[in-house]
Amino acid sequence: MKSSFKDRITTIQTAVIISNFMLGSGILTLPRAAAEKVETPDIWLSVIIGGLVAIAAGIIMAVLSRSHAGKTVFQYNQVLLGKWIGGFLGLCFVVYFFTTSAYQLRAMAEVTGLFLLEGTPSWAIMMVFMWVSLYLMIGGINPIARLFEIILPLTIVIYLLVMFMSLRIFEWDNLRPFLGQGLMPVLAGVKSTSLSFLGVEVILVLTAFMNTPDKSIKAVVYGTAIPLLLYLLTVIVVIGGLSLEGVLTRAWPTLDLIRSYEFPGLIFERFESLLLVIWIMQIYSTFTITYFVAALGISQIFKVSIRKCLYILLPIVFIISTLPQNINVLFKLGDLLGQTALYLFLPIPILLLLLTKWRKRSNG
Repeated sequence: MKSSFKDRITTIQTAVIISNFMLGSGILTLPRAAAEKVETPDIWLSVIIGGLVAIAAGIIMAVLSRSHAGKTVFQYNQVLLGKWIGGFLGLCFVVYFFTTSAYQLRAMAEVTGLFLLEGTPSWAIMMVFMWVSLYLMIGGINPIARLFEIILPLTIVIYLLVMFMSLRIFEWDNLRPFLGQGLMPVLAGVKSTSLSFLGVEVILVLTAFMNTPDKSIKAVVYGTAIPLLLYLLTVIVVIGGLSLEGVLTRAWPTLDLIRSYEFPGLIFERFESLLLVIWIMQIYSTFTITYFVAALGISQIFKVSIRKCLYILLPIVFIISTLPQNINVLFKLGDLLGQTALYLFLPIPILLLLLTKWRKRSNG
C-alpha cells in the first residue's frame, strides 16, 4: 500500500482536495435548500456568512491538526482522550465519512439515471463508479491529489461557462427587494448554507500528509474560498433566472436552469450534459476522499492494512447507498449528515484544541 505519511502533498494540493470535497451535490441542491430556509431573494448573503463560518471552523481544525504533526485525528484523539474514548470518537468520524460517501454514491446514481442513462439499473452505474474510485484509492493520497488537480480547473472553467451563458434569462428583479424582510431570514438560512461547505473537516486528516503542516490554515482558506465564490455565483444566477418561487418547486434547480435555454447553431445547443459531466467528476472526488478517509480511519484505529479496509468496505457502502427508498429520503439523509457534522466538527475540535494546549502547558 503506497498510502503512508511518506506520501506527501503540497499546500495547493491540500486546498484542491478541500475544494473538490465541497463541490459535490451542493452545486445542484444549494439554491433549493437555502431558499426553503431563507424564503427571500437574499440567499446570497446567507451563502457569504455560511462560507465565513466554514473558514473559521476550518482554521480551528487546522490549528489543532498542526499541533499534532504527522498524526491524523484518528491517532491524536487516542493520545488526548485515551484509547477507548478516543477510539470511539474516531469511529464516529469514520461513520460520518463513510455514510457521506454512500450518500454521494446514491445521489450520483439518482441524477445519472434521471438525466443521462435513463433505464440503466442504478446498481450498474454505482458498480462502475466504485471500482474506478477504488483503483485510484489503492495508489494512495498522491494519485488522488494529482487527479483532483486536473478535475478542479476543468470544473471551474466549464461551470463558469454554463453559468454565464445562463445570464440570457437572468432578471435583476428576481433578486429584489434587498433585505425586504430584514436580516433575520438571512441568519435563518446560514445553517443551511453552512452545510454546503461541509468538507473542510478533511483537514483533520490531510494535515498529517502535508509537506508543510504550518500552512494548513492557508490551505483551508484557499480551499474554501473557491467553493464560496462558485456557490455565490450559483445562487445569484439561479435565483435571478428562475425566481425564488421557481427554485422552491424544483428538486435540482441548477440543472433545470441550464435546461431552460438553448443556443441553436452551436456544436452544443443544450448544456446540461456539460454541467452533469463536471458534477459527476465532483461527486467522484467527494466519494473518493470520504471513502479513503473512512478506510484510513479504520486502518489506524484497529491497526490493520488500509488496502484490506478499502476492499472490505466496498460492498458495505453499496448496501448503505441503496437503503434510501426515494429521493426525499435521500435528501433527509443529507440533512442528517449535515446536522451530524455540525455536532462533530464544531464543538469537538474546539474541545480537543483546548485539551492540547492544556497538556502542553502541563508538560512545560
